[in-house]
Amino acid sequence: MSNLNPSDTTGAIIVFGAAGGIGTALCQTLRASGRNVLAVGRTRGRLDILRGTVDVETALADATHPAEVDALFAAALATHGRIAGVANLAGAFILKPAHLTTDSDFANQLTANLITAFNILRASVKAMHDAGGSIVLMSSVAARIGLANHEAVAAAKAGVEGLTLAAAATYAPRQIRVNAVAPGLTRTPLTGRLTSNEASLKASTAMHPLGRIGEARDVASAIAWLLGPESSWVTGQVIGVDGGLSRVRSRS
Repeated sequence: MSNLNPSDTTGAIIVFGAAGGIGTALCQTLRASGRNVLAVGRTRGRLDILRGTVDVETALADATHPAEVDALFAAALATHGRIAGVANLAGAFILKPAHLTTDSDFANQLTANLITAFNILRASVKAMHDAGGSIVLMSSVAARIGLANHEAVAAAKAGVEGLTLAAAATYAPRQIRVNAVAPGLTRTPLTGRLTSNEASLKASTAMHPLGRIGEARDVASAIAWLLGPESSWVTGQVIGVDGGLSRVRSRS
């Protein structure tokens, strides 16, 4: 059993996919609360832009490759001594019905969303084995309700939710908490084709009971809470940050 102090905010927070919209907002939120952040991505240019905006340490790693993830964690432990939290924001999505989804499309969705989550989780629990910590994975509202043309990404994200629950059970005795967030449509560069289209944006907004799509800070705030000591009695949860889409049906 770990002797982790739930109020302890020492140790580094590693954010994978840090240069994306939600990743940037999360890094800003964590730094504002005084946390040490290691921002990880696959592209040096995007990480340099992030570092010019937010005071974070950066590192290159491709989360689809286990060896790169393991090397990243080894270096982080050598530098920081303890990894207190990890968030995986790496991912991708396509909007296609199953009959138009190619083998390559489907494999890419599994790799970008589920394989990265497993690689990062496996390295995280090894690094946290003796000191505890918090891991946050990224699901989607598409894994929780049926959305047309989301078959591939929904399958991958449902796998992330299963991974979250199983790992939370396995590692709870080590005081390693594993949770996930499941956003609705959120305004980021990744979703730009949807959010910049007036008709698509209007339809998506109407689907969300709170009457708007998400902003990056909405999701980042939930992740930051799960990574922090305030959520020290929370594990095995998939938290919908979706404007009520997955649970609420408002009156028209």
